[in-house]
Amino acid sequence: MTDKKWAYEDLEIGQVLDLGTKTVAADEIIAFAREFDPQPMHLDEAAGKASILGRLSASGWHTCSIYMRMVCDAFILQSTSEGSPGIDYVRWKKPVHPGDTLTGRATITTKRRSKSRPDLGFANCRGELENQHGEIVLELENVGMFRLRNPEMAA
Repeated sequence: MTDKKWAYEDLEIGQVLDLGTKTVAADEIIAFAREFDPQPMHLDEAAGKASILGRLSASGWHTCSIYMRMVCDAFILQSTSEGSPGIDYVRWKKPVHPGDTLTGRATITTKRRSKSRPDLGFANCRGELENQHGEIVLELENVGMFRLRNPEMAA
């Protein structure tokens, strides 16, 4: 028996997990870009203004990383998560600018037990981040792997 708040059995199709909020600062956009995605529009306000993004903007990969941190803090670290085999879909719908406050949610769309590992289940999830204007800035779909709370009792 696990003492985690969330196990595979606790996840229900249609369940929406509130991931909280995060306000994005210019210095973190630039720091992420310097390390991982040094395109000009992510490093400099003037270059961002000259780009189609209109101003300094977070890398899409930074936005995904913000989502991942929110998922970890709100859910994964309190769960029996065993990771993920990958992301099936990701779209950056709107740019993320300094000062934007992002709100996250994850919705369980499907789930199934593993055929080869009776102690494991898969949960498909649709994730979204929206800005303070109610605009979706990120949407993604992925599969998470979760241990069962009591694999011997769940047939």
